[in-house]
Amino acid sequence: MASIGSVSIGDKFPVRVMGIINVSSESFYKASVRTADKDIANAAREMQNSGADMIDIGAMSTAPYIDTLIPVEEETSRITRAIRLVKEVCQLPVSADTVRAAVAEQAIKAGADCINDVTGLKYDAKMASVVARSGRALIAGAYSQRVSTGKMSGTLKALAETLLIAKQARVQESKIIVDPSIGFFREQGRNSFFTKMTDIPWYIRDIEVLSGLGSLKKLSKPICISASRKSFIGHLLGLDRAEDRLVPSIVCETIATINGANIIRTHNVKETVQALTMLQLLC
Repeated sequence: MASIGSVSIGDKFPVRVMGIINVSSESFYKASVRTADKDIANAAREMQNSGADMIDIGAMSTAPYIDTLIPVEEETSRITRAIRLVKEVCQLPVSADTVRAAVAEQAIKAGADCINDVTGLKYDAKMASVVARSGRALIAGAYSQRVSTGKMSGTLKALAETLLIAKQARVQESKIIVDPSIGFFREQGRNSFFTKMTDIPWYIRDIEVLSGLGSLKKLSKPICISASRKSFIGHLLGLDRAEDRLVPSIVCETIATINGANIIRTHNVKETVQALTMLQLLC
């Protein structure tokens, strides 16, 4: 069992829904972007009213196919402002989606209950100590700075390395959640936040992660899945616009829940909550 703020996470609890608010104009799904104070606050209220258990705030896109890097100062300013706004208008725990320790440190001071690092403490060597000192929860993405296999063995290896880094830094074991990083294993990209792989197509890798999610249970950590509107859906179904990927996103999230996910990170809080509630009623 783990927890983010006051929300317990694990197999003994219902699957938790994490709503996404992006305050980064470069994010791939433009409908998720909120930059004005009023819009950020309204989005948080709407997510809480729709049944979200927590909110994840991103201030710099890490999508592999976008040139996303912005100055640390700009990311820090964006994320701290958004965290404070969200904390003012709703009671949900807040996760800060960042790969940079300096940003994470300021996000925690602003009230973040969790750090969501898609690189699993590996992009910034100082991140592990920042998380450890804070006592906050960690969502650790599967990531390797070396070429990896796209098969589940590569994902497990990357996450096992992260768990070792966390242990050495004395990050609390009970605060760690793992994420297999759907969309972040690629042949090529335009930033440093993806894992290079060449043995299988990236979209096949993402399908196999969702189908084989149970194998991550051997890590004895809760699992976070973020498949919402991602590019593998677009590639497989010929849906170029993220706006057109709602229904297949909900299907992926439902399958992930059946296969053992404990957190579903989504752009579509209302629809995801409805789908998972119905799943619970039927199963």
